[in-house]
Amino acid sequence: MSREMQLVLDSIWPILKAGLVITIPLSLLSFAIALVIAIVTALARISNKRYLQVIFGAYVWIFRGTPLLVQLFIVFFGLPKAGITLDAWMAAIITFSLNTGAYASESIRASILALPKGQWEAAESLGMTYWQTMRRVIAPQTIRISLPPIANDFIDLVKGTSLVASITLADLFMVGQQITARTYEPLIIYTLCAFIYLIFISVLMVIQSRLEKYASKYV
Repeated sequence: MSREMQLVLDSIWPILKAGLVITIPLSLLSFAIALVIAIVTALARISNKRYLQVIFGAYVWIFRGTPLLVQLFIVFFGLPKAGITLDAWMAAIITFSLNTGAYASESIRASILALPKGQWEAAESLGMTYWQTMRRVIAPQTIRISLPPIANDFIDLVKGTSLVASITLADLFMVGQQITARTYEPLIIYTLCAFIYLIFISVLMVIQSRLEKYASKYV
């Protein structure tokens, strides 16, 4: 067996394990929080309360307008200067949740605004309250429309978790960097990292496709 093949066999499990233990859980937890943030933000921005529009609009503007890596550095390296010290795991969750929440909120907001205003008026004429209209009429259609872009946001989040290597969190990519530092084989190891990311993303794309088909039939 060649040295290169042996290196791949020796490296694949440590890198894959880091992906399963750190990358995927970090992505899932951050995305779950991001969805809550996105829904609240979207509803606030379409409300008739000006101060909510301004506050949440500023949040979206900031997190969509600055690089994710810079946001991560501010939370992990910058906040301790203000007396707020977070470990790498918590800093990553907060940053990814806020960043993805800003992007996903725009998908949800656009989906709601894409619905004809007549549906709101029809629901009101039937005596439905705002929240009844949202739950029974608007939400099901919003889910179907916003599902593809939100799923793409999740895929981007999984890939973006590679940045946590810069704040000492031993994710898939950082383990790859550590192996590269020992073996001096960046091409082999980083290609292996890319291959494992590709497997993760391919699985997510299959799940996305099935969810979209389900939503088109039943939602």
